[in-house]
Amino acid sequence: MGRTRPKSRKAKALFTENTAEPAAPPSVPALLEKAQELIVRCDYELAGRFARRVLDREPANAEAKEMLGVTQLETGELEAAKETFLSLIPPHPEAPAVPPPSAHLYLAQLSDEDPQLALKHYQAAVDTLSTQLKGKERAVNPAATDDDEAEVKRNIVRALIGMVEIWMDPSYDLCFDPAAEKTCEDLLNLALQTDPGNTEALQSFASVRMSQQRPDEAKAYLEQAWSSWKDLDLDDSRLPPIPSRLALVKLFLELELYTPALLVLQGIMATDDQEVEAWYLEGWCFFLMAEKAQESGGKLDELMWEDLARDARDCLETCQMLHISQEHPDTPLLEHVRELISKLEALGIQPSPDKEGSDEEGGWEDVEGSDDDDGDVEMS
Repeated sequence: MGRTRPKSRKAKALFTENTAEPAAPPSVPALLEKAQELIVRCDYELAGRFARRVLDREPANAEAKEMLGVTQLETGELEAAKETFLSLIPPHPEAPAVPPPSAHLYLAQLSDEDPQLALKHYQAAVDTLSTQLKGKERAVNPAATDDDEAEVKRNIVRALIGMVEIWMDPSYDLCFDPAAEKTCEDLLNLALQTDPGNTEALQSFASVRMSQQRPDEAKAYLEQAWSSWKDLDLDDSRLPPIPSRLALVKLFLELELYTPALLVLQGIMATDDQEVEAWYLEGWCFFLMAEKAQESGGKLDELMWEDLARDARDCLETCQMLHISQEHPDTPLLEHVRELISKLEALGIQPSPDKEGSDEEGGWEDVEGSDDDDGDVEMS
């Protein structure tokens, strides 16, 4: 009879596996890095969880609080976001010695019911950022801080523009203050001193000039703003963000500069053809061109008003479809789109027949001319 094989070795192996030490929890820097990555990917709910994990371990961690505030802001928890950002500035007992300027910038945007408080937050952000900028200018190795310095300058300019927008907002009494015009001028001059050639500051100056009924000066500012980036590739990091380009288009339309407006919109839609406001502005642009063509004997730059009106209808129909499918929050925009479609319908303008694989932007090529001419559009 054979000897029974002992089982002690197998049992020992199993026992060893079951008692292995658990993996160490991720470090705070790793959690913060993951939260930032999720914010960039717009996964705000999961990003918020990672930020909270950091705060469970380090309740006063300013970076985690800021990320949590961003996620709350993006998910519509405005009061919670306000409380989170307020915890980053004095007199909160856990506020850091030097509050992050971003907290003041976010609080300024969340203080739309109190313009004076919003201005105070913007000014606090400018003061902190200006101090940071002076420190970078004194750095031993300035080349190493070039990118950081440029970002600080841009943030200062955005804060100054935010202040200008409050002073110009007709829903606030500030716009009727005798000092409003000079204050806006001073703020924008400071913005351009801080970051010469900043496109957002130039566009804001153009808006001020238009409010002052000085259209020629407004055109000059817009030309300077647009010329600095209009020939850049669509993937160039120096290209202004889409909201800034959309704002430029609105100014172009106010000044009846239709071709530059369409050129800017072409670049936006090449990057994101689901951008609701871009479709709206393109439709509005073609509508205005059609009106002008009617006033000029039926043609505008050799384009018949009916063709321009049909292009307008096509863009507006696309805008309406995207607005509904995306559940876009801008209700007044949709109302205007429907109003314009009704006017076109009354004129007998129908959408173009669907053509699979056709260019949805209709008569665009006729309006802009050849690609070789893109950089030579005149602003006059």
